[in-house]
Amino acid sequence: MSSLNLKYLTGYPAPLQDKVRTLIATDQLGPYLAQKYPNTHEVQTDRALYAYCAELKREHLRSAEQIDKVTYDSKLDVVRHALGLHTSISRVQGGKLKAKKEIRIASLFKATAPEFLKMIVVHELAHLKESDHNKAFYRLCEFMQPGYHQIEFDLRLYLTHRDLTKKTA
Repeated sequence: MSSLNLKYLTGYPAPLQDKVRTLIATDQLGPYLAQKYPNTHEVQTDRALYAYCAELKREHLRSAEQIDKVTYDSKLDVVRHALGLHTSISRVQGGKLKAKKEIRIASLFKATAPEFLKMIVVHELAHLKESDHNKAFYRLCEFMQPGYHQIEFDLRLYLTHRDLTKKTA
């Protein structure tokens, strides 16, 4: 059973990965996710996603830098950027250097649970204050979304399940 590659869970301890392999082997992973996350969110357009991000930022990070663009991106590599991507693009305009902050969320997250979308957005917003994945970064994520760590783990389970069901379809 340990031969099953769990690419989204590589940073987790082996005993936890073995529990996930057992859920997969006994066909319990899909039902677990469906029961825990039965709904999908309604944030379907880039405009709605921008408004959603802006509201979370206004609620938790008022003093953070402004976000200039938020989009769903069909070209994001989910393995490398499983939680989205934040960028800062610097341009010279009229002798001044202007930086634009952008957040890109993989398009596959249009059809996920609202908790998963919020977790991804919270993760990317936290990078406005903390660039590294350090303790302060994860404390901020947990502040913005209590239960952040469990939801991140469950999102990784969702990606694993999605990959497995694509292979068998």
